[in-house]
Amino acid sequence: MRRGLMDDEFFLVYQPQVETRTGRAFGVEALLRWRDPERGIIGPAEFIPIAEESGMIQALGARVLRDACRQVAQWHRCGMPMRLSVNLSVQQLQHDSWLSIVEDALASSGLAAGELDLEITESVIITHPDKAVATLAKLKEMGVSITVDDFGTGYSSLSQLNKLPIAQLKIDRSFVSQITQNRSDAVIVQTIIGMGRNLDLEVIAEGVETEAQKAILAGHGCDLYQGYLLARPMPVADFERSLGGPAAPPQAWRFAMRVMICALALCVAGLIASTVLHGCAICARWAATAQGG
Repeated sequence: MRRGLMDDEFFLVYQPQVETRTGRAFGVEALLRWRDPERGIIGPAEFIPIAEESGMIQALGARVLRDACRQVAQWHRCGMPMRLSVNLSVQQLQHDSWLSIVEDALASSGLAAGELDLEITESVIITHPDKAVATLAKLKEMGVSITVDDFGTGYSSLSQLNKLPIAQLKIDRSFVSQITQNRSDAVIVQTIIGMGRNLDLEVIAEGVETEAQKAILAGHGCDLYQGYLLARPMPVADFERSLGGPAAPPQAWRFAMRVMICALALCVAGLIASTVLHGCAICARWAATAQGG
């Protein structure tokens, strides 16, 4: 893994998040992958626990945050504002330098703190409540929002949840996948959405794969969703290319056009600069010739 980090084998993929009722693009989640030369693409479920045990999670997490902020800030400059979601591990939250890492990533990229959302799991609430509250409170003061990821799979109490400065709950995919067949899962999803509404929290569902699942979520008032129904996580090039495809929704076409306009503007600026420099060089030669004559 250390070799993979040094050899630039880790890369980010992006999965869009949209408003459930309107389909309007809202944000994107950055997810890490490892392109191992021998084993191929490896998912985070396999290598993140190793990174946490070995202490490499700090360097890996800092790089993920820096690269993701830079990419989303670039999309912002091309006229497509979206919120960035990045996963945060227990070890990262405990580390004293994490706040400065977040500040540096935002400052170097130019991304506003209000456009960054950090996702924590319920285990953080249970195992490190005091440390979590203190660190998350400082992040909130910076303007960063916090989401409780995989909500419903842990055993956090409402009193613990109410102490945290969170803005959003993310319903775990294990509940979403069965809402059309399993009444218990459907009730759990409805309860989480109702809880979020009563606590003035946004609710997002992950792992949405069918129109039927989406319809149930929309009917219960779920704010946002992400999943294969919308798009699989994609590398930057594929993500941008998909936005210009024939099946892309209207907002995707607008984004694609903005990206093209942005790229064209950069090309024109480069051409103008090149022309000016060429003209200056010609003028310099004329001046030299005139002096010599």
